[in-house]
Amino acid sequence: MSSTQDAIASAEAHSAHNYHPLPVVVASADGAWMTDVEGRRYLDMLAGYSALNFGHGNRRLIDAARAQLERVTLTSRAFHHDRFAEFCTRLAELCGKEMVLPMNTGAEAIETAVKTARKWGYEVKGVPDGHAKIVVAANNFHGRTTTIVSFSTDHEARDHYGPYTPGFEIVPYGDPTAMERAVTAHTVAVLIEPIQGEAGVLVPPAGYLRGVRELTRERNVLFIADEIQSGLGRTGRTFACEHEGVVPDVYVLGKALGGGVVPVSAVVADRDVLGVFRPGEHGSTFGGNPLACAVALEVIAMLRTGEYQQRAAELGEHLHAELRLLVGGGAVEAVRGRGLWAGVDIAPSKGTGREISEKLMERGVLVKDTHGSTIRIAPPLVIGKEDLDWGLEQLRAVLSE
Repeated sequence: MSSTQDAIASAEAHSAHNYHPLPVVVASADGAWMTDVEGRRYLDMLAGYSALNFGHGNRRLIDAARAQLERVTLTSRAFHHDRFAEFCTRLAELCGKEMVLPMNTGAEAIETAVKTARKWGYEVKGVPDGHAKIVVAANNFHGRTTTIVSFSTDHEARDHYGPYTPGFEIVPYGDPTAMERAVTAHTVAVLIEPIQGEAGVLVPPAGYLRGVRELTRERNVLFIADEIQSGLGRTGRTFACEHEGVVPDVYVLGKALGGGVVPVSAVVADRDVLGVFRPGEHGSTFGGNPLACAVALEVIAMLRTGEYQQRAAELGEHLHAELRLLVGGGAVEAVRGRGLWAGVDIAPSKGTGREISEKLMERGVLVKDTHGSTIRIAPPLVIGKEDLDWGLEQLRAVLSE
């Protein structure tokens, strides 16, 4: 067997089968390119589901991590450390908010946002204890913890993990009327993705986010924006909410905040929201650790220049123009997205999303399928236009077969 086959066979034998990865075994990576254990190169058009917005091995991020590794990597929150205050200050400034609660993974940050909303609802809004409701959208993806899958409509993510956590109401994504009906006196928050990633890069109708913002403000309800995938430059703005001029009460951030180097996530809001926590009521041993703060500080500094957002906007416009040319020819049924982020619905006659992904892999391009017929395209924001065009050329070739 080849090195690739050996590695995959060993993984299959000794790891839980909770993923179905493409049959490629990556050994190294740089920028937008990855190299497997046998020396074959692949253009990364997924970027770790947006965790690698700044590319593989970004020198600024690696240098920041290396310097911090030589100093201190973990203190726990039992003690202060010298990177924490600056991280919280700079991230709050980037978001236009006052306070930061750092965690590690996106799912942890969503759980934290849920706890924040409930505690705020009881202690600030005055909802009777145990009666808080959070409105969420169908086809959402916010993580895979027991509470989060309790309000998932994805049967693969949800089935056989009950009993489920109560307190959530699911409404159709992009439907303002359904949203308005769902918000009651006991509603403490609306939690949505400004663009639904796992669902196939679904962009809501124009005006939807503004409508949610107005509704939540009128009814004294928190608007929580899950910007874990859509945020930090991916759509051509720092946050996807900015495309409608919307500022939520709470940002939930992750993935790219750690630069693809370490897991970093955070809940960011004003003092009247995050101020509900007191010592001992919530925490994380690794949340806000020195190494995470050092890397995230460099991510924030890079975003403050605006160059990555501009690059995503300009290359994204080119990406979508090229993808739209594929619609209507019998191979692609629809294209959606914003910035350097696209969902491409493959016509059944051309194969499943998985089959198209495997054919692209054979041509040196890595993407990933979702929901059967859709492939997601989300290259690192540092990708060159020539490389992007080469990747699109491979997609056209596969679809013409």
